[in-house]
Amino acid sequence: MAVGAAIGLLWPEFGQALAPVGRMFLKLIQSVIAPVLFGSLVAGCARGSGIGRLGGRAVVLFEIATSIALLLGWGMVWWLEPGVGVTLQAQPVAAAVPVTFGQVLVNLFPVSIFDAMAKGNVLQIVIFSVMIGVAAQAQERFVRFAESVAAVSYEYIRYVMLLAPLGVAASMAATVGAGGFSVIQGLSFFALVAWAAQGIFVGVIALGLWWARVPLGKFAVAVREPFLIALGTTSSAAALPKAMEAMESFGVRREVVSLTLPLGLSFNLCGSTIHLAMATLFVAQAAGIDLSFGQQVMILATLKLTSKGVAGIPRANFVILSSLFSGFGLPLEGLAMLLGVDAVIDMIRTGVNVLGNCAATAMLGDDQNARKY
Repeated sequence: MAVGAAIGLLWPEFGQALAPVGRMFLKLIQSVIAPVLFGSLVAGCARGSGIGRLGGRAVVLFEIATSIALLLGWGMVWWLEPGVGVTLQAQPVAAAVPVTFGQVLVNLFPVSIFDAMAKGNVLQIVIFSVMIGVAAQAQERFVRFAESVAAVSYEYIRYVMLLAPLGVAASMAATVGAGGFSVIQGLSFFALVAWAAQGIFVGVIALGLWWARVPLGKFAVAVREPFLIALGTTSSAAALPKAMEAMESFGVRREVVSLTLPLGLSFNLCGSTIHLAMATLFVAQAAGIDLSFGQQVMILATLKLTSKGVAGIPRANFVILSSLFSGFGLPLEGLAMLLGVDAVIDMIRTGVNVLGNCAATAMLGDDQNARKY
């Protein structure tokens, strides 16, 4: 970010000339949207279809938590407006064609999954993948295929992200060259708001634990190490083994831990959900796009669904944002701009993911063994 911002400030015309390099990087991210969503959602829904009563309770708790996280992230940006005043250089985006509510409902369902993938229609891909995942729960070979598609897609993302320094520097140079110092100010403010939002959600977690009568002091000691691992690695998956060990030591039964924590990697990434909402509205503000109430509801509903495809690996959430931006006419240049400050936000975002999963596990296992601590 620093190199690109410096180029944009010192040589604005040269910085703007680097815009095609950033766009090429964004196209690479776009190219993997469909396989990531398909593989992740099919496998997640198939594996989650037979989780039983405890799994059902876990999913309900996860949905409540992620809904709060989504509204919190959106509300913080709506209130503080960190994107207002940021000049975002972007290619022209086609104006949305007014449609009726009935047309919206009809357009949720694809005529062909290949057509939906070719057009990048996120909601159609999501709905098809969810339905296929539920239908395929007894087809182990197909589920393994979906898991393989997801695994290959994430490896592809890892390779693409090796180009991130070049792509982000070029995009930042172009954006700062066009918008000047206001871009840097806006991104810095956004990072501060992001940390504040994550901190507020930690308070929400503590309130939930208190309501469930889980001892906060003992819980804080138990989750300290997995939380620090998440901060250091920016990967929820990397912290999973230590989190499972910590929750068992805390007093939660092994069968509860072994179901709830892995399930939370797909269904309960609250920190990532907060960021997805914040990033979307921030880019809309920076691009000067005034979203109607109906558009905001549709975006939040889409994020609620697509956030289930966010894997516990670094930067995977940008694939979700890329798909959302494409579907709702938001400029992809904003995505590259956000990558410039993502390293500052990613650590706390991942830490909250792990903290939220551990808290949910403690709350679900509280009626078993945890209260004696």
